[in-house]
This record gives sequence, C-alpha cells and structure tokens, in this order.
Amino acid sequence: AQLQAALTHGHPTALAASDLTAHAVRLLAQGVDPAGLVGRLRSYAYENRDRYHERWLGDLWTRSQDPSALHFVRRGWDECLAVLERLDAVQRTADPELDPCAYTGDGWIAEEALATGLLCFLLFPGDPLTALRRAACTRGDSDSLAALAGAFAGAHLGADAWPAAWAERVEYREELMAFGALWDA
Repeated sequence: AQLQAALTHGHPTALAASDLTAHAVRLLAQGVDPAGLVGRLRSYAYENRDRYHERWLGDLWTRSQDPSALHFVRRGWDECLAVLERLDAVQRTADPELDPCAYTGDGWIAEEALATGLLCFLLFPGDPLTALRRAACTRGDSDSLAALAGAFAGAHLGADAWPAAWAERVEYREELMAFGALWDA
C-alpha cells in the first residue's frame, strides 16, 4: 500500500493513510468488530511509526524537506494518528444526519479521506448502502469517501452485501472474483 501511494503521491501522510486503509480492510475481512477498529488502527500506527520501508521507498524521503527518513515517516504517521484520535472521539456520538466531513474533514487530503470514509462506514456498519450513500452525499471529496466507505463495508460484510444488479455491472467482475478467490486461498 505504501509503495502504491509513493508512486502517485509521495507524501508521508499518503503512505501512512494508504497503509492504514489496507490494514483496516484486512482486519474487517478477518472479522474484526467495527467497534474496536479505530483502536486497532491507532495501535498499528504506533507500531509502525518508526519504520521506513527503504526496500520499497528507496530515497523518497530525500525529496521532502525532512532531515531524515525517520522524520519523514513519523510525520505521516503522526498526522494519521491525530485524525484517528479525532475519529475515536466522535465515532460513537456523531450524528448520522450531519455531514461527516464536519467531524473528520472533507477528505481532500489522505488522512481526512481515511477518517471520513471510515466514519461513514462506522455510522452504518450493518447497512452498506446507507454507509455508501452517506459518504457520497458529503461536501467533501465524495467519490473518494464513497470508495473508502464501500471498501470497508465490503470487507466487513462480503461481496454479497451489495445488490446483485450492482455486482453484475462491475467491469472485469469475473477476473476480479477469480483473483480474490486466489488471494483468499
């Protein structure tokens, strides 16, 4: 996830947010209770805060104004930790009728997209269509927020959570399902 983010963004927060997104999807697919997800993500961020993946990232950190690779990677994790703390503080009290962007940001930057997409999912963990709709109807980067909320809901509830008519229209559906089956094996 960090390598992919490095190829397109290169910002340390994009790397950490991508890593956290992939980890959240993995945890949800493994059956982790959504109620404890934010705490697990915060723990993961603390565990990885001092890890720069030089094998994948090479000298990416030198293209920033950071004095070291460690400073570079910590900056990304710290920004994600700050938004996860904000999310943790509001996830149980957020009003689903209010725009989630008011709680965790509009999603135009990586850490806000992660937190707001996750909030949309956490507001409706058993109702993927409502979570997706909530994310799509925001003032922020609604397509990215909906993609994230949908990824979290799909990982948590499985492919059958989505209407069959939607699933049938997914481009390269058969190839994706075959790849998913191989990945799960």
